[in-house]
Amino acid sequence: MKQPGRGPSTFHGKLDGETRAVGSFAPVGETGRPDDFSTGFLIGLLVGEGHFGGDGRQPQVTLRMHVRHEKLFRWLQRMFPEGRLYGPYHHGGRYYYQWMARGEFLRRILVPLVSDHLPRLDDYAAERFRSMCERYRLELPAETARAAAKPAGRRGRKG
Repeated sequence: MKQPGRGPSTFHGKLDGETRAVGSFAPVGETGRPDDFSTGFLIGLLVGEGHFGGDGRQPQVTLRMHVRHEKLFRWLQRMFPEGRLYGPYHHGGRYYYQWMARGEFLRRILVPLVSDHLPRLDDYAAERFRSMCERYRLELPAETARAAAKPAGRRGRKG
């Protein structure tokens, strides 16, 4: 609201939106395939705390955790700059950050990355991932899809 003789009024408090990457946390650009540690760490986070879903129009992978894990979210920003970090939010008695993967980053990097490790995921997480891929018509590599359908304990073992 503008008052006579004064400039535009300022909003009080933080507006919701994407969290800016500042200083040493600023991404340097798009990334290629992450190293083995980063891949395992990300997949572990997504299996344990993430959500594979969408908004009805487009798929998304969401990771929401308490602000005490800010360092972890800043690592995600550095390692996967195409993902987006939002927050901190204070809602319903919770104080959290939310990291999201959508669009080309989800299709080009994240889906193939999780797909490569799908046979190693527990059944519940694998099914959540497959459901998202089916609902939003995300292609799983044929080899990954076949391997994921086999019983986990039988692959690569003799006798």
